Amino acid sequence: MNRPSKRNAFNMDLLHALGNAYYVLETDDQLRCGVLYGHGANFTGGLDLADVLPQITDSSVDWAEDELNPVSTTGPARTTPVVAAVHGWSMTIGIELLLAADIRIAAADSQFAQMEVQRGIFPLGGATFRLPREAGWGNAMRWLLTGDPFDANEALRLGLVQEIVEPGRQLDRAVELAERISEQAPLGIKATMASARLGVTEGEVVEGDAIRDVLRRLVKSEDAQKGMLSFLERRPARFTGR
Repeated sequence: MNRPSKRNAFNMDLLHALGNAYYVLETDDQLRCGVLYGHGANFTGGLDLADVLPQITDSSVDWAEDELNPVSTTGPARTTPVVAAVHGWSMTIGIELLLAADIRIAAADSQFAQMEVQRGIFPLGGATFRLPREAGWGNAMRWLLTGDPFDANEALRLGLVQEIVEPGRQLDRAVELAERISEQAPLGIKATMASARLGVTEGEVVEGDAIRDVLRRLVKSEDAQKGMLSFLERRPARFTGR
């Protein structure tokens, strides 16, 4: 996100640009993991309400064929992992972008606020159902219903972020994790993502029934054969996504 003079606040141009970036990440087979971060002193100051709110309230945002909803409340579920690196302020949609990502790294100086209730509206991008799932009902309501700011330590306690690092180290750490993920079997990564997401959205029984069929297909892949052989030969595997 590269609008630092506005604290990376989201106008429609930035929303659509990020939507296109997620589309490229999801459709280019050469890309195995994405990293989301913000230029400048902050992750994002939230929505540029003067620009965005009228279009959201009149209808929903219309995503083009080469765009995906960055907060994933509509459209197909993403199967390519995203690691987010947050620093400075992360407000409103910033928290929702984190909740829509898969792994989140925070600089120790990060500050968070889901402050829509202080503006007479409510969170629009998934925080109302994802934060209770991640943090528990009472923990989520403490911040959703007050709009109060909270720090990186509280974000870690809530499960909003998974690691806290020294300021300036957050992007490097996110890239390290993305590279580690990218070393693994792409088909296995996508199957893991799909299985976990189905379990969360549809329940354990539905996902339990689906696992066997997915496994049958996966074990026939070239990557699965390479993975088994590398285990027997005690060496790292080099996966191709086939």
